[in-house]
This record gives sequence, C-alpha cells and structure tokens, in this order.
Amino acid sequence: MEKAEYIWQSGKFVPWDEAQVHVLSHGLHYGTGVFEGVRCYDGEQGPAIFRHKDHLKRLDESAKLYYLDLPYTQEEIGEATRELVRKNGLRDCYIRPLAFRGYGEMGLYAKSAPVEMIIAAWPWGAYLGEEGVKHGIRAKVSSWRRVSSAGLIPHAKASGTYLNSILAKTESANAGYEEAILLDERGFVCEGSGENIFVVKDGKVITPPQVAAILDGISRKSVMTILEDFGYTVIERDLARSELYLADEVFMCGTAAEVVPVREIDDHPLGEPGEVTRMVQAKFNDAIYGRAPEYSEWLDLVGEPEKPEAETETSKVVS
Repeated sequence: MEKAEYIWQSGKFVPWDEAQVHVLSHGLHYGTGVFEGVRCYDGEQGPAIFRHKDHLKRLDESAKLYYLDLPYTQEEIGEATRELVRKNGLRDCYIRPLAFRGYGEMGLYAKSAPVEMIIAAWPWGAYLGEEGVKHGIRAKVSSWRRVSSAGLIPHAKASGTYLNSILAKTESANAGYEEAILLDERGFVCEGSGENIFVVKDGKVITPPQVAAILDGISRKSVMTILEDFGYTVIERDLARSELYLADEVFMCGTAAEVVPVREIDDHPLGEPGEVTRMVQAKFNDAIYGRAPEYSEWLDLVGEPEKPEAETETSKVVS
C-alpha cells in the first residue's frame, strides 16, 4: 500500500510509521473492533468525502452493537478526518477509521480494556481493477456461507466478522476469480466478500434484503436512490443462486469497489456490462465527483490540502 505522511491516533497526528499499538491489544486477539471504509474524491468543488455523515453514523451504530463506547463524537471524528486528508496533502484517497479495544485486560469479557481509535488515509485505486470496472469481473459462488445473525451481527461492520469474507475471497482468488459471492445460511444470495449485489432481469432490478444477512451498504443506498430516480423499482427479495446465472445483468457496489459489473459467475457468461449497469456507473461517478447537483448533499467538502511535508519550512506533528 502507498504510505501517507500521518495517521490520526487517539487525538494526535503521528507519522505513518510511528502509529503503533500494544501486541496485547484486545482487538488484535479477539477482533473486537469496528471500522468504516470511506472515500474522498477530487471533484468539481475540490476534495470531498462521499457520504461522510452516513459512514460516521454507521461506525457509531456498529460500535454500540458490540458494546464499544467510542471516545469521540461523530462530529469530532469527522473534523479529524477532514484535517487528516488536508494534512496528508491528499485529494483522492481511501479513509479507514477504526475503533477497537486496546491494551488493558485480556479474556472474552474485558470491559475495562480501553476503546482506542485511529483514522488512516492513503491513495488507493479501483479495488477490483480498472479492467474489471470497464468490462466486468468473474465471480464464484463461495462454499463458505455468510455469517448468520444467529451467531454474529451482519449489520455491524466489525473487524472479526471479516474473517468470513477473507475465507470466501481467498477461495475465489485461488480458483482464478476476481471476487466471491456468498449465500446466506438458508442458501439464498447474500453479497460479495466486500460488496452488495444487484441483479437486472426483464427490466426489473432486484437486490437481497436486510434479512439475507447483508451489510446495509452506503453505496447500496446510493445506487438504489439513483435507480429509483431513473424510474426503476428496486425489489428487495430473496434471490436464488440460479437467478444469478439467468440474469440479464449483475453488478456489485461498495466503497472500495465502487460500481463494478459482473460478466461471469461460476463459468456462466453474462456478457459485457448492460444498459442499467452502465447508467448506474455513470451517475454514481457523477455523484462522487460533484457533477450531479441533485446529490450534492452526499459530499462533505474537505478544503484544499496542505502542502506536502517536504515543501513546508518546518516539520511539526500537531495534536
């Protein structure tokens, strides 16, 4: 990964290589953390974070679901994020806020272990590759099922939960595919390893519902709004695996992946990206880059970045 100058850690900006935690931090051993994936785009009005408030709200809600008391308010985290982007001299970047139980107590019930927080930001291009964005990706239905709400909380973006996605992603990559698609415990289509999924069939757009153990994606919400604004009715219902193979179009969306077409699933060809997928891609890109005034409320303007450290007269870490 490409380094930036600073990481925000517990209220201070520290040099990238000096951002450290204790090896006995609770989150390292048990996955007791929650995080977000956020993007900043250099758009028409300058650098802006896409749907920043929605991400901060979900971070707060994820923390509450796992009994983590965030040490900072959503407003404080938001301001720290904007300042971090500016201080790193970034215009386009991926942003990772993470809250986790730190060092202080071991064991499964460790309420006294402090909740620590970091925010990192760095340049990161298309998660599934530029070719995938243009021509679509090949996906494989994983043998691993999505974690069930009977055992964990799929609606929380929790660190430990992503072991499930890692298994599916690794399996698909080892088999020569770009992405995995997970089924829920009942055998219905759930989502990708890091994206929500949409199916187009006979002019209708279908996506798995909340009860299919999906993460309630913020990009998913954006895509649903765009589709509805273009006159499409988005149907949230259970999807059978075979419906993927018979679809007219399939596409996935997520903060890291953005909107990416799927051209093949389990060696069933779907063809080049279709009309609906291309429309969603184009309008989503207009929205994130500030070219769609109807979605301007989704943008949190950052302000002009500071000059890179090498161009400034003095070097000083501020808190």
